[in-house]
Amino acid sequence: MEMWKDLPGRVEINEVGPRDGFQAEDDFIPTDRKVELIDALSRTGVAAIQATSVVHPKAVPQLADAEEVMTRIERAPGVRYTVLVPNLRGAERAVPMHADGWELMLSVTDSHSISNANRSTEDALKGMEPVAALARENGVEAAGSMATALGCPFEGRVPFERVLYVAEAYRAMGVYRISVADTVGVADPRLVHEIMSGLAERLPDVKFGLHLHNTRGMALANVLAALGAGVTEFDSAVGGLGGCPFAPGATGNVSTEDLVHMLDQMGVETGVDLDAMLAVSREAREVVGHPLESAVLRAGKSGELHEAPRAQAFGGPR
Repeated sequence: MEMWKDLPGRVEINEVGPRDGFQAEDDFIPTDRKVELIDALSRTGVAAIQATSVVHPKAVPQLADAEEVMTRIERAPGVRYTVLVPNLRGAERAVPMHADGWELMLSVTDSHSISNANRSTEDALKGMEPVAALARENGVEAAGSMATALGCPFEGRVPFERVLYVAEAYRAMGVYRISVADTVGVADPRLVHEIMSGLAERLPDVKFGLHLHNTRGMALANVLAALGAGVTEFDSAVGGLGGCPFAPGATGNVSTEDLVHMLDQMGVETGVDLDAMLAVSREAREVVGHPLESAVLRAGKSGELHEAPRAQAFGGPR
């Protein structure tokens, strides 16, 4: 089929489980276990790891140990280690952490921004300007995240012009790496292709990535649509860790091992060792103490063969 001819030969996987995944867990995860998991992820071949966040400890107690985590992890060559930076105060706290990148976060829609950060999107963008400047001063790459860009729990589908407005504002700050997020898992493949194609056409000097949640089981289909639009950078979480308080019953991020498994089957390189990632997923399941939303962890890889039974007494599967 024509659609498979233009797929990229290689994509980057940004692992967000240690931040976006762990922050959704109610029980505090000991710092030792966080460090062990991040170090294990570092050995899988992922391009980047979002290790923690400098959000206020009272807001997200799970990540109150951000400084200790960043001090104790063993940084592997070739892996970018990033932290989520929500505001200038957090950025000042992040400077001594010597992260490779800061992930700036804000919501594309006003209603979600007000609900999540108590300020409009315009005010949030203004608040990010000194953060981006501080990143430049300290030689840190600033990346912009756009929550609810592919759907808002309060406003529904977001017009492309609104998404473009936020992306252009980031670019004006000197931010040339931007992650487009399906925060509540409502995007469909056609929407993903249209939005990502439109952004790439209007802002060709910006590298756009995709942050998908698998709330309604469409994340991998959305990955295919994004590949067709030229996207080569994807966020994912080991085991499908994560969730969203505005999407009741929601599952988390697209599972890293499910994403890598699909791309491996299609011949798209990720640099990630799937067996190593599955081992980390089993470790993560033990750390959080509950089942994970990972199809490959549950069912195994497609290429695994089983011994055929000698005889079958009843009719087989249909």
